[in-house]
Amino acid sequence: MIELFPRPRLLTVAGAGAALSAPIAEIPDAGLPDQGFTIDTSGPEIVLRYADDAALRYGRETLKQLRAQGDGAWPAVRIQDWPDFPVRGFLLDISRGRVPTMESFSHLLGVLRLARFNQLQLYTEHTFAYTGHQDVWRDASPMTAAEIRTLDALCGNAGIELVPNQCTHAHLDAWLSHDAYRYLAECPDGCSIAGTSLPAGTLKADEESAAFVHSLLAELLPNFTSRQIHINCDEPFELGRGAGAAQVAELGTGEVYVQHLRRLMEPLLAQGYCVQFWADFISHHPGLARSLPPGCTAVAWTYESPRPESERIQIPPDFQRLVDELDLNIAFDGFAEALRDLPDSGLPFLVAPGTSTWNSLVGRIDNAIGNITDAVRTGLASGAEGLLLSEWGDNGHLQAFCTSYPPIVYGGAAGWCLAVNADLDLPAVLDRYVFHDHARVLGGVLDTVGRVWDRTGQRSFNSSPLQAALIPEQRHLITHEPDTDLVEAVIATLERALADLTRARPDSPDGSLAVRELAAAIGLARHGAWRLGRTAGLVTPCDAEMRADLATWIAKYRECWLARNRPGGMERGFGPLTSTLNSYAQ
Repeated sequence: MIELFPRPRLLTVAGAGAALSAPIAEIPDAGLPDQGFTIDTSGPEIVLRYADDAALRYGRETLKQLRAQGDGAWPAVRIQDWPDFPVRGFLLDISRGRVPTMESFSHLLGVLRLARFNQLQLYTEHTFAYTGHQDVWRDASPMTAAEIRTLDALCGNAGIELVPNQCTHAHLDAWLSHDAYRYLAECPDGCSIAGTSLPAGTLKADEESAAFVHSLLAELLPNFTSRQIHINCDEPFELGRGAGAAQVAELGTGEVYVQHLRRLMEPLLAQGYCVQFWADFISHHPGLARSLPPGCTAVAWTYESPRPESERIQIPPDFQRLVDELDLNIAFDGFAEALRDLPDSGLPFLVAPGTSTWNSLVGRIDNAIGNITDAVRTGLASGAEGLLLSEWGDNGHLQAFCTSYPPIVYGGAAGWCLAVNADLDLPAVLDRYVFHDHARVLGGVLDTVGRVWDRTGQRSFNSSPLQAALIPEQRHLITHEPDTDLVEAVIATLERALADLTRARPDSPDGSLAVRELAAAIGLARHGAWRLGRTAGLVTPCDAEMRADLATWIAKYRECWLARNRPGGMERGFGPLTSTLNSYAQ
C-alpha cells in the first residue's frame, strides 16, 4: 500500500513501475494550477510536470517518498495534485515566555516544510531587540536583526515566507509597564472592566502612537525579504476608556478604531506592503470594513471546535461578563460566526484556527482537528484565501514543544486538500515522517495524551483542566467539578502513556528531546490530575510525596525547556509552577 504525506488529491495505480534507475524528466507546465504538479512513474522514465518553483519542490518531495516505498522498482502511480488554499501559514507566539533557539527553529521548519506550509510568522510584542529600547526586551532573550536575517534565509531555502509580525495597537503591556512609554497608553494606569483589572496594554488611537509604531517598524522590516506584515490590532480592550473617551463618545468605537487602523496601514501600503490584521473587532462593524484601503487582509480567528448544544463548552460567568462588556468576537459556533459578514465586505481574508496546545501541557488534539477542519471547510465555502494556524503561549507557553507537531501536520494536510486528508492517520504520519520512530510509539502517545483534557468531568475552553489545576491564573477558564471515576481513568491513561514512551526509538534530529519533554509534560499533567482527584475525594499521594513528584517533573521540564528555548521569559510559566510546589507542606 502506498502511503504519501500529504495524501495527493488524485492518485491512481498504473501497473508496473519504472526501474529505480530510470531517468526523471522535470517539465514546467503553465497549464497546471499554481503550486500544482503531476507525476507519472509508469513509463520508461519518471515524468514530473510542475507549475512553478513551489510545485517543483512538492513534486520532488513526493517522488522521494515514493522512491522509499519501491522494491526494486518505482511504485507505478499517476498523481495530480494542487492545494485548496494558496496560503498556508503558521504563527508562533514568541512573546509569552518562549523564544526558541535557532536550532529549535530549524526543527520546526523541517515539520512545516513536510506539511507544505508556505508562510511563517513570529508573533511579537516585545521580543525583537529594538535599538534604544533595551529596558523593554532586556530580560526576554529577544530575536536580533542578524538572527531574523538568518532565519529569513533558512525559510527561503525551505520555500517558506517569513512574514514580519509586530503588535502595533494592543497587547503592549510589556512596553507600557515602563514609565518611558506610559504617555502613549490609552489608560496609563490600566482600567477595570466588568470587575476585572487590566494593566495598560493598548496604545492611544492617535498620530503620536502611530508615529511611535512606525519608528519601530522602520527598524524591523528591512530584516525580512517578505513584502507582507501582520500588524495584529486585536482586542483593544481599553479603547475609548481613557485618552480617547471624548473621541469615542463623538464618533463611536468602531469609527475611531478603523481610523487608527488606516493610520497604521496606509504608510505601509504606500511602501508596497500587504498588511494583515486580526478581524475580531471589525466583524462587529461590517460597514466600516468596507472603508479599509486595498492591500489589506483580514484574519478571522476562533479556536474552539464547534460542538452540539449538549456538549457546548460553557463560559464561566465572570469571564462572560468581561466578554460581553468588551464586545469581543469569541465565537463558540465556529468559523461561520467568526467570519460573520467578512465574505460580503470586499476584503480578502484568511481563517486562523489554533493548535489547541496552549494552557494544556500535552495538547488538545481532538479540539485542534475539529477547529482546523471547520476553518478549512468554512473558509473554502466562503472564499478565504488561506489559513494561518496559530500557536499561542498563554500563561507562560508551558506546553511541550513537540505537542505543536500533530496539529501542524494535520493543519498543513487539511489546508492542502481536506477532501483526502480529513481522516489522516496522524500517529502513523508522525512516527514515519516527523519522528522517524521505528518503534511506532511516539505519535500514538502524543495522540492519546492529547485527548484526556475533557475527560475529568470538568468543562473548559481554550485550556485543559489538568494545567489549570497547577496554574491558578488559568482557573477562570474552567467550570464544573471533577468526577472521581473519570479522573482516576485519566491518571491511568497518563501512567500508561509514560510507560509506553519508554519504548519510543525516534531518530529524528530532535526525537530524543521530544521523548524527554513529553515525559515531563505528562508527569506534570498527571500531577494536575492528582490535584483534581483530591478535590473529587480520590485517594492521592500525601503532601510530601506530591511535593517530591512535582519538584522532579519541574526540574526535568526546565532542562528540556532550556534545550529548546532561550532562558528569557522562562519564569513566566515556571513561576506559577514553583508557587504550587511551595504550597505543599515541607
